[in-house]
Amino acid sequence: MENQKANAFISFLMGKRHLLSLGLLWIGSIVGRGSTFLIYIILAREVGPTTFGVFSSAMATIMIFSLFGGFGIPQVWLKLFGTEGWKGIRWVKPSLKFVLSTLVVILLSVFTITQLQPEDDQTNTLLLLFFFFLCGYIGVQLVSSKLQLEERYTFLTIWQFLPNITRLVIFFLCFYLVNWSLTLFDIGLIYALVGLFFTLWSIKQLMMMSRGKVNLKGHERPEGIIKETTPSLLEVAKEAWPFGFAGIFAFIYIQSDIVMIKYLSGSDQAGYYNVAFTILSAVMTIPMILFSKFLIPKYHRWSKHNKSQFYSTYKKGNFVMLLSGTGILICLLFFSEYIILLLFGGDYMPSIEYLRILAFSIPFSFLSYSYGATLLTGQHMILKVKLMGTVALLNIGINVVLIPIYGAVAAAFSTLLCNIILMFLYMYNSTNKVFSN
Repeated sequence: MENQKANAFISFLMGKRHLLSLGLLWIGSIVGRGSTFLIYIILAREVGPTTFGVFSSAMATIMIFSLFGGFGIPQVWLKLFGTEGWKGIRWVKPSLKFVLSTLVVILLSVFTITQLQPEDDQTNTLLLLFFFFLCGYIGVQLVSSKLQLEERYTFLTIWQFLPNITRLVIFFLCFYLVNWSLTLFDIGLIYALVGLFFTLWSIKQLMMMSRGKVNLKGHERPEGIIKETTPSLLEVAKEAWPFGFAGIFAFIYIQSDIVMIKYLSGSDQAGYYNVAFTILSAVMTIPMILFSKFLIPKYHRWSKHNKSQFYSTYKKGNFVMLLSGTGILICLLFFSEYIILLLFGGDYMPSIEYLRILAFSIPFSFLSYSYGATLLTGQHMILKVKLMGTVALLNIGINVVLIPIYGAVAAAFSTLLCNIILMFLYMYNSTNKVFSN
């Protein structure tokens, strides 16, 4: 029976159109994340564990702020256009104003942090430069939602990996062709300039979308002008806050470990841990693309208009995630030492232990994507946020108590434990809330 579910799910994905779309998305994500992976390898080898730890903690800090930039608006667009169809255009302009207001708050917050730690000049400079990277990052995410709604997967593929590829090419040229020894300031400046370029490019596309120039798929375009009330910023905030907090809580129990390790245990261990986490992030591309980029827009439509298709895909997806996640776990347990030594070198031997611990969370994380995706639909998002918030608080508590004693090992075990708990919470509520009937 389970094999039949898996085969049916794979058959659905293997349809010509779906196969091409998924293939493009995976290629784009592999290239994009792979280029980030290569950037980290280059930086880790060229600047050393301590400097790489400073870079890693600054990047993790700015990525925390990125969660407030837009505060879930890309996901809100997928939901609102999925349920309202072409009427969703009315949300675009106020949403962009909302995003701009969050960016102003972030800039003030980053500047405040730099004033509170005046002795840490390197980190402060990186944080200010990374703000421009953050603007580009948010712009890319917003345009990506537009392209998902249009199902323009070829452009979406290129759009998502282009910023990372650009940075990779620049770093490769500087380190290996021009033979420049880049400082932390140089590295931050490269991130800032690339971010500024994609910010300007994103603004052009988003302005077109706000004027209704979008080719929305899955909904028949109405004739004439759609007359609907334009939502206020408060209404946008009400729609966005569950998605915004979901992103924050996800980051806390997944990525904030690097920041806490840096301040509670030192930059060296933060660098070692980030190597293991980078490999884990590359693996998580598989369920992320399948659910967040491909199935979520469809889940929003199916949950309202085709519940049988929604439930059928969900059941089949669970089995495929369990099977694939377990297979990857086994591979990492056997080959983690070879992967780290080959890619990062002997200086990062401590990362092997962290990677083996984190690897055990992969099957649970894969299943969390499948179960959790159903909680994004309908009125279940607030429940999902509560579950994520509970696990995030647990993660912080464990890290604060144990990282000063056991270092990065404690962070790895904390991540494993929290992923297991979150998966079971998602499973219970998906079964008893979303599909109770």
